Amino acid sequence: MTELSVPASKPARPHFSSGPCAKPPGWSPDKIQTHSLGRSHRSKVGKARLQYCIDLMREVLQVPDTHRIGIVPGSDTGAVEMAMWTMLGARPVTTLAWESFGAGWVTDAVKQLKIDPTVMEAPYGELPDLSAVDWSNDVIFTWNGTTSGVRVPNGDWISETREGLAIADATSAVFAQDIDWAKVDVLTFSWQKVLGGEGAHGVLILGPRAVERLESYTPAWPLPKVFRLTKAGKLIEGVFTGATINTPSMLAVEDAIFALEWAKSVGGLEGMQARANANAAALGTIVEERDWLGHLAADPATRSNTSVCLTVEGADTDFIKKFAGLLEAQDAAYDIAGYRDAPAGLRIWCGATVDTADIEALGPWLDWAWESLRS
Repeated sequence: MTELSVPASKPARPHFSSGPCAKPPGWSPDKIQTHSLGRSHRSKVGKARLQYCIDLMREVLQVPDTHRIGIVPGSDTGAVEMAMWTMLGARPVTTLAWESFGAGWVTDAVKQLKIDPTVMEAPYGELPDLSAVDWSNDVIFTWNGTTSGVRVPNGDWISETREGLAIADATSAVFAQDIDWAKVDVLTFSWQKVLGGEGAHGVLILGPRAVERLESYTPAWPLPKVFRLTKAGKLIEGVFTGATINTPSMLAVEDAIFALEWAKSVGGLEGMQARANANAAALGTIVEERDWLGHLAADPATRSNTSVCLTVEGADTDFIKKFAGLLEAQDAAYDIAGYRDAPAGLRIWCGATVDTADIEALGPWLDWAWESLRS
């Protein structure tokens, strides 16, 4: 391999493909508030910080008062599993899958819950026919496909007169894309994606129809304690006021609070969306200027502005591994190889916690890695 000179500049912070993603600019451990650390989450200060975190999420995401917000165990996966295991089985189910995480929810529905769902699939880079969804069913989908870079264009395809529940895994969509809360009955996410926070905890947002389901339906299967959202047929309201089901990490909570306060400082939801859009546009320019790069999501209307997946001309898994390894060795970019189940390619995180200048600085590094491996 011919030795080539490395670019003169590096991104100010690493580019990440998936959680944990880049911390907000200005983050450092000494910026984290410490008065709740080492205290019980059931103490006065612990409860207050958990409630404050929930209030900040509601404010920044513009979640209406009709929807409850709870901090739950198991990251986004735990939140989705909680919704599936407590609410499904009351009516037929449709699962949508166009990337690995959506495919995982199909597996849970088919092999674990054994509810024989209608499965609507599409290959990486595409969406299923959203107009064909039967809204008499409960419908499970990913709002933004983290491993494919394909998102639903909006919430228009979700029926206003739906009989079933709309259950959205939105972990790489929230804070960066518009969510039509009137169209969502259950939404889940985790702090480590668009907020750049720490992992382990998920967020479960329930609309009125989801609460009605929980209080009127008891699943046929047993529920572990960490999934239980009702007691004696009534919603456990404490889960949605900071009385978490199990012991949370208060350090992770304080880290999320920092990120949410930072989000407010850059303009709240609109500011976060603008930053992600600018990052995705900068990466789009890089792609347009190079004939060896392309977007896995061919349709711009369904292209993610956070987890952007790219094709590389003639690349296989081994080439991509070497490509990503060269950049990591130079501290220029970390973890940008595509997801293991996705087509061989790159995955660049463009969420709001990344500065656009960092994305722009990545272009010459991509050229350097490409030429290094091709020469």
